[in-house]
Amino acid sequence: MSVYYIGLSVTYHDPALAIIDRDGNVLFAEATERCLQHKRALNCEPDQLFQLPELLSRYCADAENIVIATNWRNNRPIYENIVKRLGILSAPGLLKTRLKKLYSPLPNYQLHHMMACQRSSIERAGLNVVRIAQERFPRCKLTFKDYDHHLTHAAMACYSSPFDEAACAVIDSYGENGSMAFYRYRDRKLERIHEAKGLNKASLGLFYMKMTELCGFDWLKGEEWKVMGLASYGKLDQALYDLLNSMIVVDGFDCRHVTEGFFDRLALLDVYRQAPNAPIEQKADVAYTGQAFFADLVTQLLNHLQDVTHTDNLTIAGGCALNSSFNGQIRQRTPFKQVYIPSAPADDGCALGAAWLAYHETHSNDRKGPKLQTPYTGSEINDEAIERLIKFNRTLSIAHLPGNICQATAELLADGKLVGWVQGRAEYGPRALGNRSILADPRTAAMQDKINETVKFREMFRPFAPSVLHEHTDEYFENVQESPYMDKTLLIRESIGTKLRQSVMSMGQGGSKPSKKNGIHVFTN
Repeated sequence: MSVYYIGLSVTYHDPALAIIDRDGNVLFAEATERCLQHKRALNCEPDQLFQLPELLSRYCADAENIVIATNWRNNRPIYENIVKRLGILSAPGLLKTRLKKLYSPLPNYQLHHMMACQRSSIERAGLNVVRIAQERFPRCKLTFKDYDHHLTHAAMACYSSPFDEAACAVIDSYGENGSMAFYRYRDRKLERIHEAKGLNKASLGLFYMKMTELCGFDWLKGEEWKVMGLASYGKLDQALYDLLNSMIVVDGFDCRHVTEGFFDRLALLDVYRQAPNAPIEQKADVAYTGQAFFADLVTQLLNHLQDVTHTDNLTIAGGCALNSSFNGQIRQRTPFKQVYIPSAPADDGCALGAAWLAYHETHSNDRKGPKLQTPYTGSEINDEAIERLIKFNRTLSIAHLPGNICQATAELLADGKLVGWVQGRAEYGPRALGNRSILADPRTAAMQDKINETVKFREMFRPFAPSVLHEHTDEYFENVQESPYMDKTLLIRESIGTKLRQSVMSMGQGGSKPSKKNGIHVFTN
């Protein structure tokens, strides 16, 4: 029987769709924002009606059985059901006052808005797949699976990893019961060790969202990245660190708020809030301190995880796994010897995690060896689109260079030009990993500003990732480790840093202030 597993990440932010076949091979996996060209695709279905017919025809043409797997339990938590019945998750309900404050760095109305959006997304899950599948494959059997949210994160991290066995940490903003879960992975099976439960448990994801807000950024747009970039220019604010440290404590796997006086201390954080129209660089110390506190808490959790599992291998998933600034420090701050973060560790990756969980339910004896999952599982640009571009283009100079495209590109880069590089299938996850990338020569100091001003239209402190040939990484970076998905920030060797600064100064003045941490993303291939 031709069976296909369609995984849907139905989180209200970063939805995604994945398809695997009866042998567990990934046929397609991509975040919805790619096809919509709408950042984060907030409140959008992962199974877009205009895209589904093509996907099903291309990847599931002989389908006799389709399993639709989603990344949230249909049976919702008690608190959510109670506030739903009280009308608090409606639009008028968000305006209600006199509600008991939840122990969270975010106000109640924001938390209830997230719950309402999430609940709506779960209720709509799979509607479009069912309609199109019935029309295209009227004899196809459709079945449904729903999984614990953090389990789908763990499945994405572990099944895509190069490990036979590993410890897995899922650190997120929230799941069904809490914001974190920890697993032991062995023989293609996931065993949950601990799950955070209770409203007084601290969420490191929500904490980082609060720091994003204090720095003047918008976490709803996913601007936590900006905090990491800005942190490189700051220094520790001890008073702020002490204030944060008085609000959250870690004991083993237990990460909780100090409830006594919590809201008074939370109010004190507003002193650090970015003033309207003030230069964003003024919040560099806030960003640095928030990042340092986050790193210290996660280090405590991971050290305890290693004490419990006694394994050398670690996988991480959840939104906090996108903190590449910390990821590059894990091997130095914990006993773990190898650290793996999937290409899509946030909620978009849960689509593939859910599909894999459904597959393994019916293939419990699957003993395939570990294999690093390729991130190139998204959409392709077909020949017809290229032909239309050539035919109707009025502004671009188009040349066909089948024999020397690399040479021509290198010459353009050396001449200070920016190159949009497109090949093969799009990346699954938020990082540009060579198939949909902007290329530039990093030797000129002004290049970072040029890209930010003319292409990315973003703040001058935002960093870029240089590509380094794998065999040369040890020459450039300290404590070299694998980083196939641009998931870790490494430190440049002091000798190389000196040479780079001299080279930059000799080739042209200007450009952004160099990072005090010498931190740099590395994409090795």
